[in-house]
Amino acid sequence: MFSEMRIRGVGVIHDAVLDLSPGLNVLTGETGAGKTMVVSGLGLLLGERADSSLVRSGADQAFVEGVVQLPPGHPALDRAAEAGAEHDDGELVIARTLSASGRSRAHVGGRTAPVGVLAELGRHLVAVHGQADQWRLKQGDAHREVLDGFGGPALGALRDRVGRLHDEWRGAHAEHDRLVAESRERAREIDSLTAALEEIEAVDPQPGEDLSLRAEDERLAHDDSLRLAAARALADLSGEEYAAEPAPSVRDLVGSARSALGHGAVHDSRLGDLDARLDEVAALVGDVAADLTAYLEDVDLDPQRLEFVQERRAALAGLTRKYGETVDEVLDWSQQAAARLDALVSADDRVESLRSQLDELTAELAAAASDLSAARAAAGADFAARVSGELAHLSMGKAVIEVRVEQRPAGDGILMASGERVRISRLGADDVEILLSANPGATPRSVAKAASGGELSRVMLALEVVGASPLAQGRPGSQPQPRAGTPPTFVFDEVDAGVGGRAALDVGARLAALAQQAQVIVVTHLAQVAAFADRHLVVHKSDDGAITSSSITVVDGEERLRELSRMMGGDPDSEAGLAHARDLLEQTAAARVSRVGAA
Repeated sequence: MFSEMRIRGVGVIHDAVLDLSPGLNVLTGETGAGKTMVVSGLGLLLGERADSSLVRSGADQAFVEGVVQLPPGHPALDRAAEAGAEHDDGELVIARTLSASGRSRAHVGGRTAPVGVLAELGRHLVAVHGQADQWRLKQGDAHREVLDGFGGPALGALRDRVGRLHDEWRGAHAEHDRLVAESRERAREIDSLTAALEEIEAVDPQPGEDLSLRAEDERLAHDDSLRLAAARALADLSGEEYAAEPAPSVRDLVGSARSALGHGAVHDSRLGDLDARLDEVAALVGDVAADLTAYLEDVDLDPQRLEFVQERRAALAGLTRKYGETVDEVLDWSQQAAARLDALVSADDRVESLRSQLDELTAELAAAASDLSAARAAAGADFAARVSGELAHLSMGKAVIEVRVEQRPAGDGILMASGERVRISRLGADDVEILLSANPGATPRSVAKAASGGELSRVMLALEVVGASPLAQGRPGSQPQPRAGTPPTFVFDEVDAGVGGRAALDVGARLAALAQQAQVIVVTHLAQVAAFADRHLVVHKSDDGAITSSSITVVDGEERLRELSRMMGGDPDSEAGLAHARDLLEQTAAARVSRVGAA
């Protein structure tokens, strides 16, 4: 709800603060004092189209700020958070500035935001009902929301069930259609994957085989040169039979060097150390010579092996050209392809399973939608009777409300038990429209078109009061609670237009009833309505001869009596008027008690 509003530079209002309370807030004042500017300022705060003519004459800009108190999890807080706004434990500050040149700026939670964000927040915060036809039932879907809210938890549970079944049905339907549409492509992919896997299986590559075969191919292809190099090295080391011609060998030269050192090592330890090192060299030369001998005995030219290796490498290269850079990548691809092939092959089985599942879900969805339609029809009849009864107390005794619940026919829809095909959404199969017949014999028309001026505000008041009744929530005798999706604040502008006398008291009583479950702000010129207020605010106009200004104050006690007296007779200080005001307050207090007892 709104706890405070500040309006500066809007029309005749120079600078005013509205200190609002829960329950019924009534705004009164003399004609031309600026009551309409309060509603206009609220409109700016709710993202309505800016008109620079609203800026007070002589002012640079108009400014409107509102402080809203919201419970945790309220959708308005979520939307504000998406815009980067901050709030203090559910207290959200929203503001709008309009320059005299027509430029508009918005702020939400201390952050600059597009004006469209204010409009989105406004749909969650306030429902405005006035003669300008600003009300939340302009769109047909909203009629269904009102009826479903009136239907209470039982109807809500049916709608939730339809929503869940529709989601399951739609998901299964989409998957089934996709699999059927992809059947030809799936068959082509199965053939392609099967051929590829058969090709890989025929070659049967082993991990790392391409690397080992490349090394072996390199060795076999250079067998002669490798053998010659090893033989020459061995001859240089040991001079054995592999040598091409006799020559001094490393082994002989090392032996000769040791012999030369042998005689001197007896007399000099340093030469002895060198002789020991030559002994190590001789041993190392012997080891290398032995290894070269073994290598030469192992290296035999095998043309058949070379041919096999090269053919094998060619087969592996055929795979790596298609399926991966290396044999290991080819093996990885084949595993993924096998898994994909298994999924494709089993898809046909999935199609059959989905077809059976769809048959079951379609039957369940059709039954659930029928139950929801029946519940809506029953709730609609009750709702229409109650609203018509309320209108009888609001000087519209000849008006009749009708709630039309009709299923949407569709040739490609779901076959119902009635034999008709209808289109079912998450919200059911119904189009809901609230109709009004303002006079006997008149053709029922949509409420927005059938009611005019003050009638529309009174019709909306009746709709909101009935929708907020305890019976509507399935808990007879319990305290009213706000319906899901219902804004926490209602604004009624001139709801009492064309009403007087006893009917005006009925209007006030019904506004007070609605204020039991939501904040209500009412602009009125009737004392019978103002007397029901939980908080009474008065717009005062002053004129210094040059500039006209308006301010807003909260009145109570004697000040409130004087305002009620002014509204009834024009003289705020008349003893008769003040006495009449006291009687009116007592009468409205009794009416409140009587209405609560009746509930």
